[in-house]
Amino acid sequence: MTALNRVPSLMARAGTASALTIAAVGGSIVVPGVASEASAATLGTKALQVAASKKGSPYQWGATGPRRFDCSGLTLYSFKKAGKKLPRTAAQQYNKTHHISASSRRAGDLVFFHSGSYVYHVGIYAGGGKIWHAPKTGDVVRLQKIWTRSVWYGRVN
Repeated sequence: MTALNRVPSLMARAGTASALTIAAVGGSIVVPGVASEASAATLGTKALQVAASKKGSPYQWGATGPRRFDCSGLTLYSFKKAGKKLPRTAAQQYNKTHHISASSRRAGDLVFFHSGSYVYHVGIYAGGGKIWHAPKTGDVVRLQKIWTRSVWYGRVN
């Protein structure tokens, strides 16, 4: 069940007037059984904000921040600052995520680039078909459109 599908049931549980008031002021509704997904969204959103804050930081192979990054170093650093430890490499990170479909992806999920079964690059999904990532030697952390269909998505829980 997606968050949009839950809106009517959330409003029924919280009361229509109070749910609309809470939404209007930017608050959140606490509903039993929904906390784990809300926490995951918060974790991903925090990590995404950290990655975006590193815009312009130089790529350096093997670097994990705070001033220089490689691709998995940026994701490791971003999620660590958001409160979750990830393994070091893109492939190890893929193996530690909950694998999701492209249609289920949301901002803050990890995007894994692969050739066959080999995962060679990772970034953080920003929405709109774009990722924050540390591309390659000579480049910097930046927002970029996903350039291939050879990607898998993973959610950090």
